[in-house]
Amino acid sequence: MPGAGAAPGAETVPGSGPGPGRAPRSAPFRPGRASDPAARKRGADTRALTQLLFSQLKELEPGTAEHGRVRSALIEANLPLVRYAAARFRSRNEPMEDVVQVGTIGLINAIDRFDPDRGVQFPTFAMPTVVGEIKRYFRDNVRTVHVPRRLHELWVQVTSATEDLTTAHGRSPTTAEIAERLRISEDEVLACIEAGRSYHATSLEAAQEGDGLPGLLDRLGYEDPALDGVEHRDLVRHLLVQLPEREQRILLLRYYSNLTQSQISAELGVSQMHVSRLLARSFARLRSANRIEP
Repeated sequence: MPGAGAAPGAETVPGSGPGPGRAPRSAPFRPGRASDPAARKRGADTRALTQLLFSQLKELEPGTAEHGRVRSALIEANLPLVRYAAARFRSRNEPMEDVVQVGTIGLINAIDRFDPDRGVQFPTFAMPTVVGEIKRYFRDNVRTVHVPRRLHELWVQVTSATEDLTTAHGRSPTTAEIAERLRISEDEVLACIEAGRSYHATSLEAAQEGDGLPGLLDRLGYEDPALDGVEHRDLVRHLLVQLPEREQRILLLRYYSNLTQSQISAELGVSQMHVSRLLARSFARLRSANRIEP
């Protein structure tokens, strides 16, 4: 059994275990810490009842009907702990009933592994296990953005190897160390880490993020004024090829080379009046060929 304050089962979940020589990251659940005197009394009653039930459970033979009854009473008495832990995951958009059920599994595991003789309060012991079970559920089962099954399974191995190497070296392992441990390439490790971030999609219209930056819509979405030009250029190109070659050249000299009618007449060896008539005739043809309403 882990030492005082440790959470059994939580060491397999990143960020949920206390680590060597450290206290659990999550604050221990203490019913009755609210300012409401009635809530404090309920919390004190729950702690006293839990202590009494554990003392009874210790004297009973596992598998007997009486042992099962006391164990069920312990689970029922500490369900508020599970609901408290589940509330931390309310933003994950997962039904609270499912999260509470998963957390209850962690509570049952904690009850089965708890030793009251170690001098640790049960809520302090059980909370990391409950939270770890919920985190494992979200890690392995809940994804809005789905990744290939092989990559997902490999990501679980990368996470486990990262925890082992962190414990062994006292620091976060490098990508090369993880790849060597699992005998895979560094590119596969990086792909797994990227897949591990794909828990759910973020709305482009989401509110501002916690670091004060604008939302994704404000940072990524904008109207490109050049988009209209793309459509217009494509339309002009389609219409120009329908004109005679000389009229195409006159239009290009006038509107792409920015020559005046006098300069065009000198370039082509025709009168300026003739250039003007050709331009007018070209515009009439283009307008008749363009069936799109302005």
